[in-house]
Amino acid sequence: MPILFLEYPKCSTCQKAKKWLDTHGVSYEDRHIKEQNPTAAELQEWHKKSGQPLKKFFNTSGLVYKDLQLKDKLPSMSEQEQFELLSTDGMLVKRPLIIGDDFVLIGFKEAEWEKTLL
Repeated sequence: MPILFLEYPKCSTCQKAKKWLDTHGVSYEDRHIKEQNPTAAELQEWHKKSGQPLKKFFNTSGLVYKDLQLKDKLPSMSEQEQFELLSTDGMLVKRPLIIGDDFVLIGFKEAEWEKTLL
């Protein structure tokens, strides 16, 4: 199964990440994170696979995150409420996301990508 690359095409980090994938010959299935929001079930599965805290899946520098004042609200929300919230708007989700059979990479960290994908 090819890896899944979730991106927002206008995001400069996503553009760099996509260029990196193409340059290194990594095959992937592209998915527009705003047009095809991840579902709560997908997010739960990816969270388990990632081994990362759920907070890492939030785009904390995004306007939607700031408008909803999530910095203050997240600590009192259950994990299920957070998954549901993330699934309502792709712009809330940290990007890019790379989903493989047994790994999830959140954001573009070149060294981490090299180690995992090459």
